[in-house]
Amino acid sequence: MDIFEKLQNNSGPIGTPAKMLNSHHYFSFPMLEGELGPRMRFMGREVLNWSLNNYLGLANHPEVRKADADAAAKWGLAYPMGARMMSGNSTQHEEFEKELAEFVGKKDAFLLNYGYQGIMSAIECICDYRDVIVYDAESHACIIDGIRLHKAKLGEYYKFNHNDMESLEKNLKRATKLANEKGGGVLVITEGVFGMSGKVGDLKAIADLKQKYDFRLLVDDAHGFGTMGETGAGVGELLGVQKEIDLYFSTFAKSMAAIGAFIASDNPEIIMYLKYNMRSQTYAKALPMPYVEAGRKRLEILKANPDLRTKLWENVAAMQNGLRSRGFNIGSTESPVTPVFLHSEGGVPEVTRMVRDLRENMGVFCSIVVYPVVPKGQIMLRIIPTAAHTLEDVEYTLNAFTTLADKLKNRVYQIDDVQAEVVE
Repeated sequence: MDIFEKLQNNSGPIGTPAKMLNSHHYFSFPMLEGELGPRMRFMGREVLNWSLNNYLGLANHPEVRKADADAAAKWGLAYPMGARMMSGNSTQHEEFEKELAEFVGKKDAFLLNYGYQGIMSAIECICDYRDVIVYDAESHACIIDGIRLHKAKLGEYYKFNHNDMESLEKNLKRATKLANEKGGGVLVITEGVFGMSGKVGDLKAIADLKQKYDFRLLVDDAHGFGTMGETGAGVGELLGVQKEIDLYFSTFAKSMAAIGAFIASDNPEIIMYLKYNMRSQTYAKALPMPYVEAGRKRLEILKANPDLRTKLWENVAAMQNGLRSRGFNIGSTESPVTPVFLHSEGGVPEVTRMVRDLRENMGVFCSIVVYPVVPKGQIMLRIIPTAAHTLEDVEYTLNAFTTLADKLKNRVYQIDDVQAEVVE
């Protein structure tokens, strides 16, 4: 078979439903236009936007925009040229690492180009074929792909049920036995905040298991960094177990509204090992200087303005309490990530009409998740409140969702006219 023919005949687990919905540029790959913020334009219409992980509203903060422009004007996007090991290091890169490490309560940190490739490469770097990985079943795709790299080196791994400590302990026993036989160690991987459900990882219970088992703990806290804990240092700070996290990872793509990531540890020798052995950093150009200097400004603002986090949580509470009081199922989220679960019996046509009504008539834009990500018959709308939203935005959206739910219940979207594109 021609390899292209194979790809054309099977669009993949996400591409296939997208093709069924004829959703390119609508449900998937939408083009949101205008200044980043709560109100943007979609398909020529203004929409109230709940689909950006811009938790603290830094994307268009005036000091951030000025820092971005000044750094780009001063350095351009080329500087520094080369990988950091060869010719791309700078004082600014190393100062930023120190600031990040201090903020999350660690002794040292390594600045990374990207979040996704960063944690993949870290997992591959830390574990050799003798080591065994134990990971949460709902871990992000970047963690899964890191484990695939481990598997490619003939490494072993076990998956424990999501946030299930009984399942984790069962698999720790298996992993410990296997690691001892192979002469390796055990790495447990989980998340601070799970990005789809909004659930917080049970880091306290995992840390307690260190009293019984010998393992190291890697936490991906992409959604917790900047939002969770007294100072915003993440879920480890919130639960009082930051010291028990052996490797703390976060991306800048959420609260920092930027590009890049970092990994931090209380063991400087491990950070130095990563600097010399993480292939995604050794063989890639250093993070450009504008991202470094503007990232430092973002961290400075994050630390100096706890009111941004206070406003975020005010909006989160208003949205989540409002949804619950109106009878919506939002799962057991404990973070700003707010899933809204709805039931659909009408399949693809009903979902299509529902989302068009929400976006085009009600002017509310949020991410939608359907089968195979969630079970058949279920729809998940994913809301991301930010510090830039207002309580009026929240109230408007609550009313829109109530209207939407009533229409679903009354089968309004299951109309006979299959040509109808918008439900009035």
